[in-house]
This record gives sequence, structure tokens and C-alpha cells, in this order.
Amino acid sequence: MRTIRSSLTLVVAAILIAAPGPAVAQLFVNISAPPMLPSYYQPQLSVQNEIWTPGYWAYGQSGYYWVPGTWIQPPSPGLMYTPGYWGSAQNGYSWNQGYWGQNVGYYGGVNYGNGYYGNGYNGGAWSGGMFRYNTAVTNVNTTVIRNVYVNRAVVVTTVNHVSYNGGPGGLRIRPTPAQLALAGQHHVALTAVQRQHIVVASQNHALLATVNHGKPPIVAVARPMTPANQPVAKPVTAQQPVHAAAPPVHAAAPPVHAAAPPVHAAAPPVRAAAPPVHAAAPPVHAAGPPVHQAAQPVHHAAQQPVHQAAKQPAQAAHPAAAAHQDKPPN
Repeated sequence: MRTIRSSLTLVVAAILIAAPGPAVAQLFVNISAPPMLPSYYQPQLSVQNEIWTPGYWAYGQSGYYWVPGTWIQPPSPGLMYTPGYWGSAQNGYSWNQGYWGQNVGYYGGVNYGNGYYGNGYNGGAWSGGMFRYNTAVTNVNTTVIRNVYVNRAVVVTTVNHVSYNGGPGGLRIRPTPAQLALAGQHHVALTAVQRQHIVVASQNHALLATVNHGKPPIVAVARPMTPANQPVAKPVTAQQPVHAAAPPVHAAAPPVHAAAPPVHAAAPPVRAAAPPVHAAAPPVHAAGPPVHQAAQPVHHAAQQPVHQAAKQPAQAAHPAAAAHQDKPPN
């Protein structure tokens, strides 16, 4: 019986999402609480008057799937967006669809970030027919968008990833009297662009919580998704090791360049060895005199008999020569 009721609820929910009309709470029977909200960076705004609509977990035939946050043009100037939220209900959870209105209403106290911190919207406000953006909260291309201001006092740094109100582990934030009063104001349903964005997200297998385990590969997009505009889901688990391995490759380069100095540093010892080569030269020249001195005795010893035999009287006339001959060699 519960299975039949769940199926009927899904069909009714699909009709409510596809058809325009006032915000209606959609009851999903016998389902678990939605996953935690993922962290992400807001894509930069480059079109005036578009308003940020945060991402959230929706529910379909295959369970929860992520609807990426995106920039949306409101139905008319002056309207603000109130995000939808999950609330606990008997035997399940109910989805309270988001809507457009003159003010931001109650959205379960869920901290969607980027200005939607659980109460109101701090990312900007209307001024006449132009929306002014708080760049302390909103990522704006200021070279294109000039209607900006800075108010850091409204920035909330406390992070809470709980995506639903009530139930086990859920938020315990109730609507304020002012928010209850806003509930009775005129609400404008999601635009056709928003509804198409949701449908395209529901058809993306990678956005299913059973596939991405609560970490969708496409968390936010700058432009709403359409059949012609479907960002490619990057398989994080397959590509992460590739990107993680890249830094060590670049990090290995410095040792290669660092090894060069020792090559140049080795040159000085080569040049330093040259002086001993020149320093050894003096002994070579210093040894010259003994060579010439040794030759003298050989020359005189070999020729002395010849001169003695031929010119005996001449030798007697030179007694100094005989004294020099008898001198022992050095």
C-alpha cells in the first residue's frame, strides 16, 4: 500500500513541478531525509537583474537528485525569490516549492549560502527597476554590472549543511511572525526556464544521490540547463588522481635545475689545478744547469786524451785548465 502511495505521490509531484501555479507542499511518503548540502562556488554573474536561485535536492523516480544552483531572470522586476525547502511530515518528508514574491519568505531556516543564510536574502535588493548586488556576498562581474555595493555586516560565516527542517537531525527553526504574514501574500510560480532546468537535472544520471553519494559533479551553473545546454558531468573519482599527480611532476623540475650549479661549480677545481702545472716548470729549467754541467766533464774527459796526445805543450801552458778538470762534478 505504501509503495502505491509513494508512486502516486511521485506522479503528483512531477505534475506540480511541470505546471505553473501557487506554491504547494508535496508529500513524499516513506522516504529518508535528503542528503547534506554540498559546498560550491557561485558562478559569476554577467547579466543585469538576474537573481541567484540556490541548488537543492529534489526527489524523482530514482530517488534524490541535485538541481544545480543558477542565475534566473525573475518573472518581472521587483520580485524576489524564496527557495523551496524540505520539512518533516508523517511517514516521510514534504517538499515546499520555491516561489517569487515582493519579499523573501520562510524557507525552513536552511542555510543555502550565497546570501540565503536561513532568513531573507543578503545578496542584493531592488532599487527602482534595477537590482543592486552586494559584492561582499554575490560573485559579480563588475566590468559588466555597475549596480553594486558592499555590505560585509550581513555576511554569515557559520556553515550548516543540513538540507531539511524537522525530523531526526533536521533544523529546528520555526517561521517568525513576519514570515508567517508573508505567506499570505501573492506568490508567483517558477518560471518556464526554472521548470525546464529542473527537468533537465532530473534526467542527468550523474546528479542522482545514489550515484554521486551526496557529492554531485555539477553543483552550480552560470546559465540554466536546457536540452541544448547540459554541462558535462566530470567524473571526480576518475580524474582526481590525474590532477593530484600533476603537482609532483612540476615539483620534480627544480631538482633538475638545482643540479646545474654543481656542474659549473666543478670548473674552478679544474682551473685551480693549472698552477701546479706551471709551478712544476721551474724544476725542469732548474735541472738544466746540471745537464750542461755534466756534459762538461764528459766533453773534457773524452777530448782530454786527444788534446793531450796532440798538444802536450799547450796543456802545460794552461795549468788552470787542469785544475778545473780535476774538480769533481756537482
